Amino acid sequence: MLLQVLLLAVQIKRDSQGRLIRVWTVGAVSPFERAGAHGISYIRDTWKHYFALQNAWRDNEELKRENGALKLQITQLQSKAGEADRLAALLKFRQTSVDVPMVSARVIGGSADSDSQTIYLDRGERDGIRRNMGVITPDGVVGKVIESYRDTAQVLLLTDKASGVGAMLMDSRVQKPVGGTGEPLLVMKYISNEDNSVNPGDRIVTSGMDRIFPRDLPVGTIADIKAGSTFKQIRVRPAANLERLEEVFVLLTMKQLEMKKDSAEPNSAAPPAGGPSAAAASPASQEKP
Repeated sequence: MLLQVLLLAVQIKRDSQGRLIRVWTVGAVSPFERAGAHGISYIRDTWKHYFALQNAWRDNEELKRENGALKLQITQLQSKAGEADRLAALLKFRQTSVDVPMVSARVIGGSADSDSQTIYLDRGERDGIRRNMGVITPDGVVGKVIESYRDTAQVLLLTDKASGVGAMLMDSRVQKPVGGTGEPLLVMKYISNEDNSVNPGDRIVTSGMDRIFPRDLPVGTIADIKAGSTFKQIRVRPAANLERLEEVFVLLTMKQLEMKKDSAEPNSAAPPAGGPSAAAASPASQEKP
């Protein structure tokens, strides 16, 4: 009887022209197909989001390494660009003072003693560098050579407590020494409290009276002024960036440099171009402290 019913169902057609046995078969199989499809989809998603993440982790680590390498390369390129700018400024400065004997040098080290503000250069006696020669940058005065060796030289910076330079106010031409305190700022000494010709922002240049630096090289700018017991306490911001020195010039003579064409006319106290300044250019005078 079951066989007869099945054979009868094969011959019976629904309104949709489909065999009744096919409808029964599809209806019986569909739940299993849906369950199988959902199970396979779940397993596939689990694989993608968990097990396959191991490859994503490796890719992420590789990207991190590449990112670090690119950052390092960018830093190196920025450093080279900054070096190119500095060298261009040095070249321009050297071209404007082509008739002044000077030697360019690179800073190769600094003092390990925190109480001493000194640097070392990659040039020495073989390049004509001797003690008490002035060291400058295109921005201003750096210091003086205190020791010269065969291939290196030691320079005492203006900020050192034992350092100093003959200086004067650029506008009033009042001559007073400027020295270091071991700190980033310098001090201008021996200006009385009654002197009102000194103001913050005034520029200070070399006077040439120390027989180390020619006249009118930038020394710094007055940062602040306070009244003291007898003399004013005047702090000066150096013109040269003494904390980030990389390339400098060593002056082999006291011949005048054309750095301050717009400076005021020198007073009678300053040495003339052909006077003691020129005489100080001899090797004998360079050896005097």
